[in-house]
Amino acid sequence: MAAKVKKGDRVIVLTGRNKGAEGEVLKVIPSDNRCVVRGVNVVKRHTRPTQADPQGGIRTFEAPIHTSNVALIDPRDGKPTRVGFRTDEHGRKTRFAKRSGEALDV
Repeated sequence: MAAKVKKGDRVIVLTGRNKGAEGEVLKVIPSDNRCVVRGVNVVKRHTRPTQADPQGGIRTFEAPIHTSNVALIDPRDGKPTRVGFRTDEHGRKTRFAKRSGEALDV
């Protein structure tokens, strides 16, 4: 199945404690239906010193969020939109914003 959310997309969070937050998709994990969004779902982890990281300490990083909790931002008006698929004149499958009909893959 084709990916509705890809790395580099601008998305908005629809539900959860980060509702309304916008960010760029940094990583997509298709096996778990999750994605990592810059500035969203930031968590802290206390790490023990190891040989690879002799300092240890408290690390902050973005944890993955489920893809059903995010929506792409429409390039035309900046509001959340669903994603559709269609084939272009060259026979390639491309994504488009259902809200405005504008192509998302350029």
